This record gives sequence, structure tokens and C-alpha cells, in this order.
Amino acid sequence: MSPSDRLAVPPLGYGAANVGNLFRPLSDDEAWAVLDAAWESGIRYYDTAPHYGLGLSERRLGAFLQTKPRDDYVLSTKAGRLLRPNPAFDGGLDTAHDFHVPDDLQRVWDFSADGIRRSLDESRERLGIERIDLLYLHDPERHDLELALAEAFPAMEQLRADGEVAAIGIGSMVSDALTAAVRGADLDLIMVAGRYTLLEQPAAVDVLPACRERGTGIVAASVFNSGLLASNEPRRDGRYEYGQLPDELWERLLRIAAVCADHGVPLPAAAIQFPLQASGVRSVVVGGSRPEQLRQNAEYAALAIPEELWENLAAEGLIPA
Repeated sequence: MSPSDRLAVPPLGYGAANVGNLFRPLSDDEAWAVLDAAWESGIRYYDTAPHYGLGLSERRLGAFLQTKPRDDYVLSTKAGRLLRPNPAFDGGLDTAHDFHVPDDLQRVWDFSADGIRRSLDESRERLGIERIDLLYLHDPERHDLELALAEAFPAMEQLRADGEVAAIGIGSMVSDALTAAVRGADLDLIMVAGRYTLLEQPAAVDVLPACRERGTGIVAASVFNSGLLASNEPRRDGRYEYGQLPDELWERLLRIAAVCADHGVPLPAAAIQFPLQASGVRSVVVGGSRPEQLRQNAEYAALAIPEELWENLAAEGLIPA
């Protein structure tokens, strides 16, 4: 059995950072409506993390999924950061991390075997769900990648061997960290955030080949490049992860949008479906803070896209051949 065969992941998932009040606050009712729209649209893979809203995403997602049959969905969360009381709390918000929640808790890195186990148990408690299918190590390069390889991943491998989770992986937006983890640990799936999208594919150089060699599956996240690919008519002032959008990428984006328009394919539909064209990519995870966004994304994921679109994009050097 290859690593990626240990857990079947649906091709479209919902990344639940938004229901943790990412970028803007949602009421409990608004968050429930978003999750309900995802479910009604057929989405059956849900990803969360303690990091998202200092546990708010896990609590809201768990409350919703408790109303659904447990065998009908796949659930993943992340480890590496424990949530502990913030002694400096003075009534502020966690906006330094873009979450509109009180910062009465703080994130504490812990890659020890005990820390990884505690993270899983505490996530179970917040979710109110015992069975977590997939556990990712979250952004280990932001703390200590060597320590992750030496301690965290072996601890996660043991949790899998003990039947505590079905599969393990890493979630990161850094290609070097993803590649090192794939080569240095026995991972089932990795979450590649923003490194393999319709706009830019740095993960194609090293991450994807490493995954193919090891039989490791890929989940593509942040496929809209911070929203740049989320509408048919890109905006020059759109947010980009490194700040201002570089001219080279803007011109590339315009060329991609033009090819999509020539084929009558909505740009966001191409953005969602592009990663799945690569062997090894099992799922695409999208976010969203409004019900209509989830319904639209599900429609885009199911839209028939002509093979000629991908051929033309490759012929123009806009995606890998």
C-alpha cells in the first residue's frame, strides 16, 4: 500500500480558517450557514487547525459536523502549536495573525511526542469529535524543521501506528520544508499552500517529484493566490502574499485570464481544477466566508473544462507541460 492509499480524500474540500474569523468576524449563525452551504454543495472533506481563530474554527466546525454521520466525511486538523493562556491579554484581538478573536490564548510551539499527542487530544476536545482522520504538522519551518524531522514526525508516525489517526502529513507554503518532510518522514499526504496554483507552480520543481518518488499524496490549498484568481477579471490592487503583486506575475495573470476567456472557462474554475491535473494531487481545499462562495466553488469544481485549455496554457508556457 502506498502512503496516499491509507486515506481516500474527496477531490474538493473546505478549509475552515474563515469560520475562525479570518480577516473578518462571523457570528455563529453566519459560520453555520457557510458550513451548511459547503455540505449541501456536496463537500465532504473539512480541514481546520488550532491556529485558526485560536480554536474557534475547530469548535464551530466540530459543532456542525456533530450533526452529520461520522462516516460521511473526512476531517483533518493540525499539530505543532498548543493553545495556552496569554498572560499579556488586555482585551485585544488576534489581528496580528489576521483573526478577529480575543487574543486571550497564545500559540506555543511543541514538537515533542507529548506535545503532539496533547495537540491531538485538545483538538478532539474542541471539535467534540473523537475520530480525526488526518493530522498535519502545521508550518514546522516557522519553528524548527530539524526538530520536526527528529521528534514531531516520528511521534505522528506512532499515532498512526497506534490507530489514533488514519494518516499524517505536513501543511506548509514553503517548498523546501515540504520536500524535506516528504523525503525525511513517512507521510501519507501533504498540504501545499499556494505553491502549486494556476498562477505559479514552484512546487513542480521539487515537491511534486519527491511526492511521486515516495508515493505521497498532495492536497492543494490557497489555489486562488490570496484571491487573485477568485474572479474572472483580476484586479491589479489584489492582495498578494508577499505584499504588492509583482509586475511579472500581473502580466502572467492577464495572459492566463485571456486564455480562459478564449475558451469560455471562468478563471476561478480553472484555478480550482488546475492542481488536479497533476498526478498525485488528491484534493483541492478552498476557503470562503459566505455561503454563496461555497456554492459557486462547488459549481466551478464540477464544471466541464476542455482539454484544449490546459494544452493552450502549457503551449504558452503558463503551466507545466
